[in-house]
Amino acid sequence: QVQLVESGGGLVRAGGSLRLSCAASGSIFVINAMGWYRQAPGKQRELVATVTTGGSTNYADSVKGRFTISRDNAKNTMYLQMNSLKPEDTAVYYCNANVRSSTTLWPQNYWGQGTQVTVSS
Repeated sequence: QVQLVESGGGLVRAGGSLRLSCAASGSIFVINAMGWYRQAPGKQRELVATVTTGGSTNYADSVKGRFTISRDNAKNTMYLQMNSLKPEDTAVYYCNANVRSSTTLWPQNYWGQGTQVTVSS
C-alpha cells in the first residue's frame, strides 16, 4: 500500500506565491513519473505539471513560466513552486504518482487527498 499526502495549500493574494509538497510513504519499491493536477468547482480535473524520475518536466500552458515542479527521490517527495498566482489558479491541487510497490508486481497510479489553493483578487 502507498500513500500520498499533500501540504502547503492556503489563501494568498494575486501575485503571491505558494509551495506545495507531496510526500509518498508505504511499501515503495520505485516511484516512476509524478505529477500535479488541479480541479476547480464545476470543472474537470486538469494536468498542471509532471516530472519523471530523471527530472524531465512538462507544464500546462496556463502555468508555464510561473510554476516549477521538482522532486527529491531520496525523500520520496515532490514539490510545486507556484509564483505570480492568479485567481484562476484557485482549485484543489492533487498529487499523483505512478508507483511500483514492494507488494505488487505492476506499477499503479496513486492519488493524494488534495490541498486547497485559493487566490484572491
